[in-house]
Amino acid sequence: MSGIVKRSMSIRGHRTSISLEDAFFEELNRLAGEESMSLAALVAQVDATRDRRTNLSSALRLFVLDELKRRGIAGQ
Repeated sequence: MSGIVKRSMSIRGHRTSISLEDAFFEELNRLAGEESMSLAALVAQVDATRDRRTNLSSALRLFVLDELKRRGIAGQ
């Protein structure tokens, strides 16, 4: 299992950073590709809809988990 890697990106015109394990980052990239959107666009979408009490990195992990559960790939 990989450690957490901090990555910088620009969403909606401002720079931000996310700290994710490689597995979550790779899955986000795959999900973005499936939706024909850029990674930054997917991150912006998650950011816009997340509970503000949850940091962006955690919201992205939860998004990936929810998507995998929805598809029956992760345990319910």
